[in-house]
Parts: sequence; structure tokens; C-alpha cells
Amino acid sequence: MHLVRSHRRRLAAAISIALAATTGVGLMTLPAQASPVAALSAADTAADEALIPFPKDAELVGAGHTHFLTRAQSGTYGLRSYADGTGQGYDGVNALRSTRTDDYWVHVGHYSASLRKVDGSAGIQVPLGVTNTGTSVYAGSAADALFTSVETETGTVLRKHVRTDGASAYSTDVVTGLPEDAIGMSVAPATYDQALVTFTVRAGQRWGLLDLATGVVGEIHDREVGASGGAMAVSDTHVAWTEGVWTGSREDEPDRWTVFVLDRATDEVREIPVGDTGSDKLQVGLVDGWVVYGEAGGLASDAATPLHSVTAHSLADPDAAPVTLLDHLTSSVAGPDGSLYVRGGLVGQGEGMYRITAEGGARPEATLVAKTGEPTEVVIGAGGPPAVVDFDENGGRQAFDWTLSRTSVDIKVTLRHVRTGKSVVLTETDPTSATVPFTWDGTVGQGIESAPNGAYTWEIEARPLNGIGPTATATGSLTVDRATRPHDFDDNGSLDLLSRDSGGRLWCQDSHHSPYSDGGQLAAAGPAALVGGGWQIYDRVEATGDIAGSEVGDLVARDKDGVLWLYQGNGTGNFAARARVGGGWQVYDTIAGGSDLTGDGRADLLATDRSGVLWLYRSTGSATKPLEPRKKIGGGWQVYNKLAATGNIGGAVGGDLVARDKDGVLWLYLGKGDGTFAPRTKIGGGWNTYTHVLGVGDADGDGRNDLIGLNSSGTWFYKGTGNWRAPFAPREVSGLDHPVNGSQLVF
Repeated sequence: MHLVRSHRRRLAAAISIALAATTGVGLMTLPAQASPVAALSAADTAADEALIPFPKDAELVGAGHTHFLTRAQSGTYGLRSYADGTGQGYDGVNALRSTRTDDYWVHVGHYSASLRKVDGSAGIQVPLGVTNTGTSVYAGSAADALFTSVETETGTVLRKHVRTDGASAYSTDVVTGLPEDAIGMSVAPATYDQALVTFTVRAGQRWGLLDLATGVVGEIHDREVGASGGAMAVSDTHVAWTEGVWTGSREDEPDRWTVFVLDRATDEVREIPVGDTGSDKLQVGLVDGWVVYGEAGGLASDAATPLHSVTAHSLADPDAAPVTLLDHLTSSVAGPDGSLYVRGGLVGQGEGMYRITAEGGARPEATLVAKTGEPTEVVIGAGGPPAVVDFDENGGRQAFDWTLSRTSVDIKVTLRHVRTGKSVVLTETDPTSATVPFTWDGTVGQGIESAPNGAYTWEIEARPLNGIGPTATATGSLTVDRATRPHDFDDNGSLDLLSRDSGGRLWCQDSHHSPYSDGGQLAAAGPAALVGGGWQIYDRVEATGDIAGSEVGDLVARDKDGVLWLYQGNGTGNFAARARVGGGWQVYDTIAGGSDLTGDGRADLLATDRSGVLWLYRSTGSATKPLEPRKKIGGGWQVYNKLAATGNIGGAVGGDLVARDKDGVLWLYLGKGDGTFAPRTKIGGGWNTYTHVLGVGDADGDGRNDLIGLNSSGTWFYKGTGNWRAPFAPREVSGLDHPVNGSQLVF
């Protein structure tokens, strides 16, 4: 499958490139010893001991009897042995040619073109550039001959150079049979006995077949079909080529590319039905009664087309169904024995160099002869989320990645909470790298609800955009684990506010705060959910944090007889059946919970009696007896009408407390970690505007505990600063509903 560029609009560029490749300063001789080819990776050599290695990311540009030629993306050529895949590396322009018995290596330098056997013997070197007969340009090579074109005063002459008996002596003969106005000659291998010559005359583009023994060009044909030439292939019986065809108005690019085949015995040309799509990457070859074609570059394509496949079409039976041989190709060359060598891939077989044969015109077969060690189908490799995700770290985000065998894929990652079924889908289309990064922002659903703690499953699907191979999948599991929040009742790490309406029904309002969405505002995450009715029997309800060992927030509620009841959180936004804590709580006028005041990792309860004494109830972590007997902290607390346990906001060793006096001044009490407090520090005045002041823990995921104030105009959010001298930033309006569903009290 030899590629010959003869598009009219590309002709001038092709000549310029050829001239640039053959001009320079100084005569470049054939190197006596070439540099080693870069070592192949361990993955290449370990893939299959029975196959020779083929270098990754390299094209196949030549195939002979004993050697094949590759070209890396860097432009370096590798002349490699079929025996073990090893060889030498060369810079410059190189080619591999063959006679019936021997392989020849061709090297084109600035001022010379060289040809010699691959073992380094029997070579010739032909000067290029300005000579005494005109300007000589490398025109190509075939078998054991080099060709140059020379511009003379009367026109362009094509010359053939072949080694004679001397060590480096060669004969030069003028090729005959070409039209007098022929220019832009290019010579490439065709069969053992002939070479393909393409050229341009005033009437357009033409091609002919050069008899290598006589030096005469015959079988000259116009490129009449379409107007844009591509690849060509020659066998003893047929000539095939790809052609750009316009079906409508003529524009810069053809409407489609297709394949034409000429029967050399009858000169009949027919179009092969390859489909209505294609590009100038369409390649073609001939293998013993079959025409083989495919569009190069399919593995990197972002769209599926049947032309990505390497397909064979019978020339003997035009009505026979085409045969798919490979799933894609990057490059291809004709073998000297009439076979076809393709650098491509097949799902289940992998990437490498395949040899296509059709013995006696039988159904063609593709045999893998050299392997890169890479799969053709998409394979999901290492990576994925960690086993445990803690959204208290990294600003509430979790980054992870997967390594895929290739790009040109559409990736979908689904993370699903096992208990609730809530999920989040992350996507990436056509990534630029095989290592694909993802970031989970800690939300599920539409991105306004925090992800619940607990067990998750994950699944990644990688669908090939080019349609080559099946969708790859992988699955796994993880656990989301955050620290307990005092106002988190549904176990998703976000603030929940409880409201009681005038009918005694309790409602739970979840919130969400993300610095990456909603302008960073604390906002409601969906509508409020009904917890239950009958709560009008209580005159005091307080969120305590986890005091009973459930790892989510609990509630205590005091009835009108002074009995305190525990409602242990169950992690769903609801609570277990109430359990009696004890009586006599009517003596207290304030109750506050949510701070770990004793350093044991559990939130404790504070209460002030009507004489102004502050009492500490240390939690036990037991649902049957959640509180130890009370301990007196001190007196004088009757000056305060609001207490809020905030957790650690000042950076000291224990949980802290804020208290509002009757003048509206807010004071900070830093906890010492033993149930007592340091002397108070004034925070500021004006707090009497709020009906409720709540210590809500870390509501915005920045690692610092926050405060909320509520009044008739809205819900106000105070971010914690971590500085005990100024523990809260200026207030921000929140997007939390207030009152919720007609509620009057918020806890």
C-alpha cells in the first residue's frame, strides 16, 4: 500500500519538500556505523515471547525480505530485522527497497542519495544538487535502482542509476517513454519487474509503469476520475488508487474519497464501494485478487466510521461480501512477495505489524508478526478514588485519576451511595492524556446536596469514540467518612436546621455550601423534610451533637413537666424513638449542646438554672444513659439570655461557648478542655437583633466552626476565622429558608 501524493494543489509543495531534502552544504556520505535504535520498553518485549517487538508510536514505512523499516514520531528511522526486531536508527530521509532476493536501504541526504544492501555491501552514491548536466533531484527508488530527475534547458529528464561490477561504480541511463512536458516525476516500487512513475503534464496528472530492465515507461494513464489523487498500489494484474471525488459543487476539498481499480488486461476501471465517507488518509493495497483499503488514524479518531477497519474486497467476485481484517491501521506498505504489511490493531490481538496474504486468491488473512504490547481495545488501568474519602480535607474535594490504554474515549464515572442510592456522575470526553483526572466536589444529585457518609460503589465506563472495541468498565467501592457535625442529622456532613411549626410538626432543612458553586453561599439543599408531629409537647428542643454514640447529631427535648428526652439520630434526617433521660430539668432556663468540653471526643451539654449557675453534663456515648451527673461550673450566668455551644472556634484545647447578654453583646468563653472556661472575651454588640444564635459546627467545609443568627428578615451566616480575638468574619446572607414551612422555632 504505497502512498503517492499527486494532488494538483499539493504538487508545488511536494517539489519544494523534495528540493529541501536534497540541498544543503557539503556531501553527505553513507554513514559507516549508524546509531542504535532506542530501546523498546519492557511492556513491548514481555507481551509475547513468540513475536518480535514493534516500537510504540512508530509508523511502518518499508517491508523487505529480511528487514522492515519504521519511522518514529521524532522522525528517526529504524531498520529492523524480522529475526528479533532489533536494528539501527537513522536520521534523514530513508526507504527500504527489495529485489527478488535482497533488501536495499536507501538514504537521502542534502547532496547525495545512497543505496546499498542492508548488510552494508554493494552500494552506490549518487550526487544531488547542481551538477555539470543540470540540477539533480532525488525522484525515488525501486528494487536496486535510484532515480533522479534533472532539469535541463530542454525539459526535465528522469534518470536511472544502478550499480555495476565495481565496488561503488554505477551506470546512469535516461528513462524513456515519458511525455516531453513531464515534470514532477516520482518513482516508487510496483512489482519485482516494474516501478510506478507519477508525473504531471500540462493536461493534468498521469501515471505509468516503468520496466526496470529496459528503462521504458509504458501503460500511461490519466488520473481522470475525480481530481485529487491519493495512495496507489500495483500488482501484476491490477492498479488500485484512492481518489477524492466531488459529487456536488467543487470546493477546496472533495466530498468523499473512494477506491478505484484498473484491470491491466482490459484497461477497465471500476469503483470499489467503500462507502460515502473518507479522507485523504485512505490507503489501498493489492493482495492476490483482493483490494485492501482502510482510513489511517482510526485509533486516534473521535468519530466512528467503517473505513477505520482494514477491509478486503474481492476483485474476482465483486458481489462477495467485504472481509474485515483489522480494526484500524496507522500505516501500510507492500511486501516484496505480493503480501501487505500493516501497522494496525485487532481487538483481542493487540497492536503491532500484521502481514496480510491471500494464497491463490483465497480469503485473505492477517497474521500478527510484531507486537507493541498494547491492546487495541480500551483497557482501564490503575487509578480510581481512594478507599476512604474524607471531605473534611482538601477543601471538601477529592481528586483522583485513571490511566487508560488510549484516549479518544467518552468516560463516565458513577459513584452511588449504597444505603440511599444517591449518586453523582462525572464525565470526560476525549481526554488529551491517557491519565484522566477527576475531581469529586463532595456532592450528589444535581450538585446541591452533600454526599452522605458511608459505603459507596463506583463504576467507570470508557466508551471508544471511534467505535473500535467494546466499552470498557471497572468497578470498586469506597467509604466517605467525615467527622461528626452537631447539626448534621442525615449524615452527609452538611448543616441541617430543625424547625417546629405551629401545629407541632418538626421539619429538617438540609443545606449545602460549596466555594465552587452558587457563589459560595450557604443555601438550602432541596425542600424541608417532615420529621414528624407531636412536638408541641416540648418547651425546649436542643441539637446536642453526638452524645449517644450514633456518630450523627442527636436531640434532647424537655417536656412541660420538666422531663428531658433523648432523640438519637439515625443518619437519615430522622430519629430513633425517644428515650427518657431524667426529670427535674424545669429548673433550667437555657440549655446548650454541641461542644466537646472535656476532650473525650463527645459533645457535652450545658445548662443554666434560674439562679445563674452553669452546670456541665458530660456525655457518655450511651443511648440508655447518655449523661453523667451534673457538675457545677460557676455562677453569674443569669446575665445571659442565649447560649450557643460552638465547638472549638478559638484554637485552644477544648470546645468553646458564646453567650449573649441582655444588652445584645456576644461574649466568647474559650474552653480549657476540662469542662471549665477561660475568662470571657467580648466579640461585639448588636446581637439582640437575632431570635436564635446557633453554633452549627463547620458549615462551609473550611475546617473552622461557624455561627448562624436568625431573625425575621432572614438567616445570617458567620464564618469562623480560627482567631479567638475575632472568631467570626462579617455576616453573610444565606440562602436558607426562614421560617421553614411556617415554623416558629429553629434549633
